[in-house]
Amino acid sequence: MSIFKKFFTNIIHDRDPDDNTVTVKGKPKPNYYGTVTPYPNFSASSDASVLQSAIESKGVDEDVIISVLVKRNNEQRQKIRVVYEASTGKKLDEDLKGALRSDLEDVSLALLMTPAQFDAFQLRKATKGLGTDEDVLVEILATRSNQEICEIKRVFKKEYKEELEDVIVSETSGDFTKALLAMLKANKNESKEVDMALAQRDAETLFESGENTTGTNVSAFIDILTSHSGPQLSKTFEYYASVSDIKLPKALEMELKGDIEDCLIDIVKSAWNMPAFFAEKLHLAMKGYGTCEATLIRVLVSRSEVDLKKILDQYRAMYNTSVQEQILEETKGHYQQVLLGLCGPH
Repeated sequence: MSIFKKFFTNIIHDRDPDDNTVTVKGKPKPNYYGTVTPYPNFSASSDASVLQSAIESKGVDEDVIISVLVKRNNEQRQKIRVVYEASTGKKLDEDLKGALRSDLEDVSLALLMTPAQFDAFQLRKATKGLGTDEDVLVEILATRSNQEICEIKRVFKKEYKEELEDVIVSETSGDFTKALLAMLKANKNESKEVDMALAQRDAETLFESGENTTGTNVSAFIDILTSHSGPQLSKTFEYYASVSDIKLPKALEMELKGDIEDCLIDIVKSAWNMPAFFAEKLHLAMKGYGTCEATLIRVLVSRSEVDLKKILDQYRAMYNTSVQEQILEETKGHYQQVLLGLCGPH
């Protein structure tokens, strides 16, 4: 049996290089890989007034609304929301909901939420109604920091009057529930330092729990994959090759099937190369007949101030075309303009 087979044989890519800091005035500073930046000479009162006029104009001026929302970063949009409500007595999101329709409405409302509000909204949508969107649950929980997960849980409780953990328990089952709850603990080691001895021990544990035994000790996989940083796990994957006939991310095709297999595969993918993980999400959303607008909006909005530049570069390397070219083929109108705007200059 080999656990990471599906991953290594079909979708393994080079690791995302650890180039996340630059030196500014002798001090390390995080590199910025977002595509949306703060708007210079920003005026929340001016933007609020412009949006009010665009919303109230005959026929609604979508071009103006798009120009304001896409060219401001999230912090600036939150200030616009506050000023808009103070000056008009109405909520900006409710006015936009009344003025816009369909996908343009969805992406515009997404841009008005804080990152934690947007993630909480996505998790709520993934667990509400008939069926559960397991992919969305894993995507968000596997790719957010401890601090971000804590904030998501706080906002979820405030907005929906339920604990996120309780919702997960009621809507999922078995080992999949255990993996989600492990990620919700938000106690993953986020150090960039790699413990070589630990990586070697973990590689041996994974081998003994998977390939080298009858059945699979799923708890060992969950414990290791949900508690360590991307750099630490990547070194574990490399060590795995020394104790197995196959490279490690060649292992996630287990005897296990279904949600827990998909969950662990996605954790491995995002730990190994997060931009490639999201590039694949975008590719699948636009591949074949029809387009998954929800995925396009979720990924482009949530990563626009995080690492969307890296995702766009990775997409081109993986699929020999650009995200922007695919958006032009798969979408249209003002909605298309918003998505292209989030991708930055082409």
